Amino acid sequence: MPAAVVAFSPGLDATRTGESMDTKAGIDPFFTREGLNHTGAMYLAGQDPAQPLLSPCLYADLAGFPPLLLQTGTDELLLDDSTRLAARAREAGVDVILDVTAGVPHVFQAFTDSLTEAGDALDRAALFLAQKLRPE
Repeated sequence: MPAAVVAFSPGLDATRTGESMDTKAGIDPFFTREGLNHTGAMYLAGQDPAQPLLSPCLYADLAGFPPLLLQTGTDELLLDDSTRLAARAREAGVDVILDVTAGVPHVFQAFTDSLTEAGDALDRAALFLAQKLRPE
């Protein structure tokens, strides 16, 4: 297992059953359900999405997972992927931080030239990793 995991706007539910898939429709500037279904079908290549490796926020056994930092934005169709994984991880005894930033798009951390929230989130991720990777 790695010492820690940082995930930026992760896609964690290939079944696409999170409520945010509908509640964020028209708000998410990058994704639509139709687009995610299209690319998801290519990725799945006929496989059942209801599997731990494809939909870990629903099906993975999270016991023993390393500390997690999940960063996501409120405007994302994939928001519930992170919120559901965080809840299940907590239930499994995993050290997890769910870091949700208001009003930002998918993988907003990439927009350091235009979003102050991006740099702030990267600073939080760096601090998390420094704390988890620091030798005892």
